[in-house]
Amino acid sequence: MKKHMAHSLKLMLVLSLVMSLLSACGAPTVQDNYPLESVSGSGNTTSYVYRAAERTVPEVAQELSEQRQPDQISAESTERMFLVYQDQYYHLQQDPNKEEDTLIEVDSKEYVRQNYDSSFLQGYLTATLIGNLFDSFGGGGNGKYRGYTNKDTYKPREGTFRAPTSNDKKLAPPITVERKGSITRRGGDTDTSVGSGGGLFSRKKEPSSGKIDRGKSGGLFNSPKSSYKKPKTRVGGGRIMRRR
Repeated sequence: MKKHMAHSLKLMLVLSLVMSLLSACGAPTVQDNYPLESVSGSGNTTSYVYRAAERTVPEVAQELSEQRQPDQISAESTERMFLVYQDQYYHLQQDPNKEEDTLIEVDSKEYVRQNYDSSFLQGYLTATLIGNLFDSFGGGGNGKYRGYTNKDTYKPREGTFRAPTSNDKKLAPPITVERKGSITRRGGDTDTSVGSGGGLFSRKKEPSSGKIDRGKSGGLFNSPKSSYKKPKTRVGGGRIMRRR
């Protein structure tokens, strides 16, 4: 009985801790600060461009990386930087027509594969990431696209950019994702630094996150089937005695 109560208490404490961590997560509303400026593509092949007024590329990169650490981040630059998350590529670019502003292009993986020039990406992303990106989709990387600021010279294959509609604004992904304290899964080969200089955002390769195994002997989360033992009985004197 005492063991059962202790087990239940431990389980409640752990669940409370997990719930407190999850409550700290959430996507802050940033569309008011970074208005949606342009949209291209549809479905899983999309590109959304936001404007960060009077913010430099390194400033925006630092803000985003503090809210959620990217899987990879290119070397610090005032003109162009990449932040890579699991399903999205954040391409930060200094607006050539308004140099005090930063354009934040949020591209889906498929958009990058369909449109970007792989040789252009080699200057910002690791060869392993580029290889996995295009190989996992069965090729690609032969487009000429080099980002929104060069869209008129190096045009994307899939569609053209246009002013966002009300529906686009509803479907557009937020610039930031999770606040600090969030729980994220990372692969064993996660590398958060790219480029020789590294700059302000250089980080060493990080180990994989841990995991909770259920149902193993001695674990905190043993299932009822594994922790429950059928009471032993014995027969004697014509009656059945239950061990207490």
